[in-house]
Amino acid sequence: MIKTIEAIVDDAGQLRLAEPLKVKGVHRALVTILDEPPSQALETALLSESGLSDWARHEEDEAWSHLQ
Repeated sequence: MIKTIEAIVDDAGQLRLAEPLKVKGVHRALVTILDEPPSQALETALLSESGLSDWARHEEDEAWSHLQ
């Protein structure tokens, strides 16, 4: 499997993925650092991720499923 995912490396060198990554087993990965800064929208979304994590629960999916 080859998959490309956007991420941000913060000032402390921590890598934050823009989307969840689900893989089975151990895999190698390559990280390419781009010369351009992240878009403001992506950076805001990643910084908001921990504050919105309560919404990523099965109970929330069930509660709002009638709107899909």
